[in-house]
Amino acid sequence: MGAPAPGAVETRTRETLARIEASMAGGEAIFLSVDSAGAVAAAAEADARAGLGRARGPLDGALVAVKDNLAMAGRPWTAGIAGWRDRVAAADATAVARLRAAGAVILGGVNLHEGALGATTDNDAFGRCMNPLGPDAQGNALTPGGSSGGSGAAVAAGLADLALGTDTMGSVRIPAAYCGICGAKPTAGLIGRAGLAYLAPTLDTVGPLTRRAADLWPALEALAGVDPEDPDARPARGGWSARPDISLRGVRLGLPKQIETVDCEPAVREGLARAVEVAKRLGARVVALDLEGWDPGRARRGGLLISEAEGAVEMASLMETQGAISDHLAALLAYGRDAGALRMVDAYARIRAAAAACARGLAECDALILPTAPQRAFPHGTPAPANQADFTALANFAGAPAVTLPVPLAGETLPASVQLLGAPWSEARLTAWAEALDLALNP
Repeated sequence: MGAPAPGAVETRTRETLARIEASMAGGEAIFLSVDSAGAVAAAAEADARAGLGRARGPLDGALVAVKDNLAMAGRPWTAGIAGWRDRVAAADATAVARLRAAGAVILGGVNLHEGALGATTDNDAFGRCMNPLGPDAQGNALTPGGSSGGSGAAVAAGLADLALGTDTMGSVRIPAAYCGICGAKPTAGLIGRAGLAYLAPTLDTVGPLTRRAADLWPALEALAGVDPEDPDARPARGGWSARPDISLRGVRLGLPKQIETVDCEPAVREGLARAVEVAKRLGARVVALDLEGWDPGRARRGGLLISEAEGAVEMASLMETQGAISDHLAALLAYGRDAGALRMVDAYARIRAAAAACARGLAECDALILPTAPQRAFPHGTPAPANQADFTALANFAGAPAVTLPVPLAGETLPASVQLLGAPWSEARLTAWAEALDLALNP
């Protein structure tokens, strides 16, 4: 008697694994490692639960890619760093364990910008990650953004339903924007970070990337909770609020005047204008706000110095090992390590000022609406714009949640992207509003 035919989840898992293998062979550098046996076994278990009517929820059987700075037990845990190429994780990261408990199928680890410090995922050690929206009209391969570039590319290419990324100053939302998908940076402390190879503990968060905004809330529900190994993790204040209807009617959206001070690609401004127009049509009230005290470029530079300095602590042993990290990363970390006390105090003051400005703005509205990044995906090999994180970093400085979603543009292959930024612990409302806007923009 032969083995039973595989169920729907196992069949789809095997088909996806074959596509991942082809992607790896083709040099797309999206996945770094694949746990084929573990994925097939988890898929078979999901099929068995479904057959018994015991599915664990909306993530049961979902195919998941994991940024390679998050630990998966028994699997490589590189953080995109050559010196950690042979490192193997002893246990799952909290975020990975929670997704497994929800029935998700973990496919493997995906590429990232080296050490999670950068936003192109052009990784000298593990390859140049390709954006599935490329090449451009001139035949140039496009960056997927970063640092969670492999996470964005995996979802955009249909190689995963959900990907885990990390976001220090925009590293979930920038790849989501460049790859034309959705992503969420949660409230600081909402998702435990045990098993994360930190870049900057002051700012690091773990967040999901999905194709549609509707899929972000189930992921956040599964991921949220206290983490005994992460002292900064805590339950949602007062528990989750009731999720409202999928509607923007009556919602007050603040449009920061500071957007005008940032050099943006014209298509980005066009995308923001379209999103604002659609939000108004859906019943939202959009009001201009002056977030006095937030200078996007100045705050971002402060956050970058903090990331470099804290990264120098986290990666100190790598800095002392010849060839463990690239010269570029070594220079960034050395710059942070050697920053004087006065410069560091000033850097922390800058991000506190931005956080205070954000809080004042959110006291006047329900959420902010602003571009995700000042530009769309650009060709690999061209200089990365310094201002990539000017808009995204605000949520990290404020410890606030933000959700990004694509805005299609007429006659354009590459979409623009906008983000909604809400008060801490407002994920239930924020994802509902983002879902309403996503449904209208991307029917």
